[in-house]
Amino acid sequence: MANVKTAYRTHTCGELRMEQVGQTVTLAGFLENFREVGASLGFAVLRDFYGTTQVVAETEEMVKTIKALNKESTIAVTGVVRERDSKNPKLPTGDIEVVPEKIEVLGRCRHNELPFQINRSREADETQRLKYRYLDLRNPAVKNNIILRSQVVAALRQAMTAQGFMEITTPILTASSPEGARDYLVPSRKHPGKFYALPQAPQQFKQLLMASGFDKYFQIAPCFRDEDARGDRSPGEFYQLDMEMAFAGQEDVFAVLEQVLPPIFAQYGTYNVASEAPFKRISYLEAMDKYGSDKPDLRIDLTVTDATEVLANCGFGPFEGNTVKAIVVSGFEGTRKQIDGICNEVEVQSGNKAYWFRLDEKGEIVGGIAKFVQPIKDAVVSALGLEPGCFVGLTAGKLLTAQKTAGVLRSKLGAFCPNHMDKERYEFCWIVDFPMYEIGEESGELEFCHNPFSMPNGGLEILKKAAAGEVDPLSITAFQYDLVCNGVELSSGAVRNHDPEIMIEAFQLVRLGEEDVKAKFPAMYNAFTYGAPPHAGIAPGVDRMVMLLAGEDSIREIIPFPMNKNAQDLMMGAPSFVTDAQLNELNIVCTKKEEDE
Repeated sequence: MANVKTAYRTHTCGELRMEQVGQTVTLAGFLENFREVGASLGFAVLRDFYGTTQVVAETEEMVKTIKALNKESTIAVTGVVRERDSKNPKLPTGDIEVVPEKIEVLGRCRHNELPFQINRSREADETQRLKYRYLDLRNPAVKNNIILRSQVVAALRQAMTAQGFMEITTPILTASSPEGARDYLVPSRKHPGKFYALPQAPQQFKQLLMASGFDKYFQIAPCFRDEDARGDRSPGEFYQLDMEMAFAGQEDVFAVLEQVLPPIFAQYGTYNVASEAPFKRISYLEAMDKYGSDKPDLRIDLTVTDATEVLANCGFGPFEGNTVKAIVVSGFEGTRKQIDGICNEVEVQSGNKAYWFRLDEKGEIVGGIAKFVQPIKDAVVSALGLEPGCFVGLTAGKLLTAQKTAGVLRSKLGAFCPNHMDKERYEFCWIVDFPMYEIGEESGELEFCHNPFSMPNGGLEILKKAAAGEVDPLSITAFQYDLVCNGVELSSGAVRNHDPEIMIEAFQLVRLGEEDVKAKFPAMYNAFTYGAPPHAGIAPGVDRMVMLLAGEDSIREIIPFPMNKNAQDLMMGAPSFVTDAQLNELNIVCTKKEEDE
């Protein structure tokens, strides 16, 4: 432990041991609790960042002094360390206690009642927790997540530097650009009518650094996106380990993260087992076909099987004319009520129904849609490789719908069946060969599937063939990749399209010409015309990483001062109204306010 002696303390509340018995010490911290035993005896718990220490008041004066204080007041206690009669083996300081000679009030808590009990704050309503976050953070369990975050960020920095990467910070005020989410805009006082944007990611800047001749860049980068919250996504801002490499390809990026991440996950994770290099590579099409998801949880050993040929014509209406996917679960012991619960969860999460049947120990088809399957039992048993005791979960619809619903069902069944999921480990995989293009749901026309600046497999030649009608654009894959851990997408990355000619050809397929590219991405396009090196990169999300390491389900648990689901900072009162004078200075007219809605 670093030297913690200050003007207010000689030791911390987690430091004292038997070696200090007989010494006079001064501790400073929060009054966590006080238990009065009699007029001249009471036991107090003093807590600071490092731990807790028991303080024993043995005079009437000392009992009155402590009793007069509200919980969470900050005090300094000077006294003698002695061995406890009744030791507490659960505490690092459980062998000793301090008998106070002097108590100084440093910061009085002026509230008789707290919004919640500090050590049970995680049981409180989230609104209260976020409004009084400074109290919530006093809870050691909450505080430990923030400590973990700090340790992980420090370890990432150290590991990236050891790999030869240079940390470079990029601008926070930049130009608005179409990157998939809504920008946060900042009005310019000096340029009326114009706006800066907070960066959704340092994407263009890091590529420009490669064009500038820097070889290996990284930063713990703040990113800003005006998008709705999810359990694994915080609204407003988030942080990522942003990196880029010049003269590098896909495998070079993989090699870096495969060296950086496993030791950090093994050291700091809730589980101490993490995938070793090389991580499994799975193509996007294989992932959707085999796992029903492009972010599969490989801790689950269940896979998705195509059952269209054997079941589409069984007479069950939802299967007719559709793709049918099956998940076979051996050793399934769920009750009918539990099965219904799983199917309901699947429908809520995916918006589509799941179906089922079982092959009982006697070899009979029972439960769910059994009456439609029984007439073709032999064919189904053979096609799906069923054995007595197997449970079969089913989904149906157009191909992508059936796949995605099966992916949700697979996750629910895996979580329910301990014999099919080894939860206590971190399983990484790379999802590769993403489609370059897709048909937009709203436009009905060809659009970029992910990052428009990715290098297509086949380069310029495949794009020209697509433009000439010789190749289906939907069949073109890109050097795009996702890093997935335990079913959570940690990152997306790509080999970049650094050639202006290839860039223009790629955009022309989605009806955007050279002038459009120049207008939307002027700096990057112009920089590439001066000769840019091939480069590739990725940006794992720090928040999601720490969430996995801490074993938390909500990303807000590992952010020091998070917003709520509605992108509000309840503690600071943001967003807030500003004065007319401020608006006038920025040449802004506010046409609608929240209370008008």
